[in-house]
Amino acid sequence: MTPTIEPIYWIVFLAFIAFLLFLDLFVFHRTAHVVHIREAAIFSAFWLGLGVSFGVFVFFWLGSTKGVEYFTGYLIEKSLSVDNVFVFALIFGAFAVPAQYQHRVLFWGVVGALAMRLVMIVAGVALIEAYQWILYIFGAFLILTGIRMALSHGKPEKDPSQNPVVRFARRRLPFTDAYDGQRFFTRVNAKRVATPLLLVLISVEITDLVFAVDSIPAIFAITRDPFIVYTSNAFAILGLRALYFLLADLKNRFRYLKLGLATILVFVGVKLTVVNLGIKIDPILSLAIVASILAVAIAASWRRPETPEVEGHPGMPWPTDEPNEPRS
Repeated sequence: MTPTIEPIYWIVFLAFIAFLLFLDLFVFHRTAHVVHIREAAIFSAFWLGLGVSFGVFVFFWLGSTKGVEYFTGYLIEKSLSVDNVFVFALIFGAFAVPAQYQHRVLFWGVVGALAMRLVMIVAGVALIEAYQWILYIFGAFLILTGIRMALSHGKPEKDPSQNPVVRFARRRLPFTDAYDGQRFFTRVNAKRVATPLLLVLISVEITDLVFAVDSIPAIFAITRDPFIVYTSNAFAILGLRALYFLLADLKNRFRYLKLGLATILVFVGVKLTVVNLGIKIDPILSLAIVASILAVAIAASWRRPETPEVEGHPGMPWPTDEPNEPRS
């Protein structure tokens, strides 16, 4: 019989995550510096090992079914986060963020993502318990999202500096034109004003919100246990920063990843729909299908990498259609 996940387990898990984030910010990255490949690889291996180790713990603690559900959810979230990495690279390029300040933005982006996803998961579970029919909406949404992702394959990404929320923030808040170290706020003429780094953080949070809308319903197709959904999300997100510094320059090596992710979203969308109709798909089979799709996409990408294109973006921190003067 599966043990009940008591509140104490949630408290212990969240405290553990908070401790890891404390070490990351105040010990390992206390001073702003450029994260090189070797450091990124070490931290990527650490976060990956931690996520896998927790999955093994779940396997023995809650049983094989919950363990497989965790690993399937973790794999889905991890694969979707790779696509997220390339969007982060686009954001940092659009705002010309110095390399030594990028980790600080991603750190607070992860903190916001963990809090945001906890709220979304709790709300999603409550909706499913109250309205079973909403699973059909989740399933249809995932299928349509997968199709849209497949059709957008190869199209240029939108300029993140032109996001409506970013433009709204620029109009409503006083900003400086230049970065002030890794600060999000500074003082100009004794007035507290925001730096462009705050706009970068807003862009990162918006990006994660968009990805969460896809990934959380996808994991609900695997399990409706909020503890499994959140922990698999959390460990995948925690490794996102190191993954960015490791893979950001390898976008052309993942030519077919978006098509693979689109296929995974369609599969879990169909699974979510048919499961609600009483047709069950074995958890191990689901894990095998997701892993196979991802493996095929990566293998195909590695055999036929995309030809790099010359970037034409000027890399300015501000679009030129609005004034740059600080506003009070």
